[in-house]
Amino acid sequence: MTLREVVMQYKKDSKALGHFNFSDSNQLKAIAEAAKETGLPVVAGLSEGEREFFPLAHARALVDIYRAEGVELFLNADHTYSVEKVERAISAGVDSVVVDGANLPFDENVHLLMAAVQRARVSGCDVIIEGELGYIGTSSKQFDQLPEGVTEANITSVEDAKKFVEATSIDCFAPAVGNVHGMLKSAAQPRLHPERVKEIADAVGLPIVLHGASGNTPDDIRACIKAGVAIVHINTELRLAYRDALRESLGGVETTPYKFLDPVVLKMKDFLAAKMRLFAGK
Repeated sequence: MTLREVVMQYKKDSKALGHFNFSDSNQLKAIAEAAKETGLPVVAGLSEGEREFFPLAHARALVDIYRAEGVELFLNADHTYSVEKVERAISAGVDSVVVDGANLPFDENVHLLMAAVQRARVSGCDVIIEGELGYIGTSSKQFDQLPEGVTEANITSVEDAKKFVEATSIDCFAPAVGNVHGMLKSAAQPRLHPERVKEIADAVGLPIVLHGASGNTPDDIRACIKAGVAIVHINTELRLAYRDALRESLGGVETTPYKFLDPVVLKMKDFLAAKMRLFAGK
């Protein structure tokens, strides 16, 4: 199945695909191993910053190897800020592109998405284009307090969502519904608003994407999936799992990389598999 077919099937079944960002082959291996273990499809994503370190062409080659082994793994160009980089991502063979104009004025965001959708449609590739509306921050790290501008007052309205989707003809839609990129160090994440998810999903008729789901409670995430979320993005939690497991593994005297990396990949895989099962209702 194509990513588009999988997403539409998950939307119909009130389930959600896991989307996990990666920066290197160790994280990608853990994502693939989690997909193998669970038997579930998964999306691996590279933001603009991540793909400066780990190029899309390299990622595409590895994803194709995993797919040849039977892993249902898809590649997303996450948080892409220009039409030029949308075109590069499509040329690199991604399955989807997240075009992030959430910090732009409404009309500029629409213009960016319209151009991105047009490029995708003439490419001859079945590339999903996702648009975002409503600011939820931009950094996947730990914070002492919420980023400036991330407030309940800025949650995406149903009216704006409908207007945005109709103007852009995007394939998936990521609203601000209480979610935030990154995680708070010493406080619970803000609550999500599944009631707004449902209102938006009913109004736009598209699969809804939940960004910034690191640290949100399982109950909040389940409620949003039931309301119409078909893809859930996790980045910060996976980064923390990687960092903490690597610190622990490097605490000994081992010098052989595969020996101190094996337990790190295993811990990431276990974390990822649990998230995937949660999103798929298993």
